[in-house]
Amino acid sequence: MSIKFTKITRANQRNLKRGEKLEEHGITFERLKNGDGRYKVNVMVDGQRIHRVVGKESEGVTRLQAEELIANLRTDARHGRLNLPKGRKLQFTFAEAARKYLAKLEEEGGKDMTAKTYRLNMHVLPFFSSIQLNKICTFDIERYKKHRLAQDAKPGTINRELSVISHLINKAMDWKLLDNKPCNIKRFKEDSGRIVYLTTEQIANVLTAAKADQCSYIYPFIVIGLGTSMRRMEILSIQIKNIDLNRRVIFIPQAKAGAREQPIPQYLADFLRGYLDAAKSDQIWLFPSRQSQAGHVMNIEKQFRRVIAAAGLNPKEVVRHTLRHTAITHLVQAGVDLPTVQRISGHKTLQMVVRYSHQNGEHIRSAMDALEKRYDFAKN
Repeated sequence: MSIKFTKITRANQRNLKRGEKLEEHGITFERLKNGDGRYKVNVMVDGQRIHRVVGKESEGVTRLQAEELIANLRTDARHGRLNLPKGRKLQFTFAEAARKYLAKLEEEGGKDMTAKTYRLNMHVLPFFSSIQLNKICTFDIERYKKHRLAQDAKPGTINRELSVISHLINKAMDWKLLDNKPCNIKRFKEDSGRIVYLTTEQIANVLTAAKADQCSYIYPFIVIGLGTSMRRMEILSIQIKNIDLNRRVIFIPQAKAGAREQPIPQYLADFLRGYLDAAKSDQIWLFPSRQSQAGHVMNIEKQFRRVIAAAGLNPKEVVRHTLRHTAITHLVQAGVDLPTVQRISGHKTLQMVVRYSHQNGEHIRSAMDALEKRYDFAKN
């Protein structure tokens, strides 16, 4: 029989002010200072008080997941009463292990949670879901790599997914869910060659194709990507409350390198104003989706490839991340200093930005011409 909630309801959550919280049936919903919402549980299980952070609204966490966590804690407690022999582990499927992994990682303050959750849910879990964690072998990993290559995923993308699998297994060993590492994970060698980015003419063609496309959100997605260098999920998970047009910033609570404020140019602020004016009063996400469990659009691969093809470009070369490469490369070529570019792009280190300075020699040649004029060597 499902539990009836009268306090933690959608209406009450929307009206909750920053710093306030709702408590009911062992679940606490708290409105954080940055406007995000966080779910926690506080229950007695087998005479032991258990506190857990379930997750945040910005990560797609809902009250249902908090209810499921409580149910799972009680199930785990029943397993614990079986008094299994020392050294013997409960058999977890990969799906069960992934759920525990995300919950415990959130409790530990794990980084890059949005990307980890997305990679698990979209690609890893559909393949490994029913396999027991301790039964996964190297052959399974190689099958997964072949499977993803057949889906036209790039080696770098697959490596990020393999990193999540490896981290999950290592954490399972730390948490005593596994005695030994069940498999070896060999990553692809990545090409560190030239970064693909769009020229100004190609940008115009892509925007024209996006505006004419049947998908209503592909055009604003591309405009935001080109105007900010934001990553795909950073764009799709924008919450309306986190857009400050007066200060010209978008707050990103779950950025790859940690929460940050993303600066935006004036033309983008003017562009977004029209979308905010047209948004419904109770709309949370800039790209809402009723079909998505997270509440917002999660995948735009098909629509993006269609637009790129319509613009006369190769969808295998120009991918969603190309928008980020394009924005950063043009900032560097415009003469913006690298620390400022790093502040805009959100890279962890300056070294990650330096590689963009080698993509086109025109701005380098201009700099050397300026040095020549300064020394006035040409007249000697």
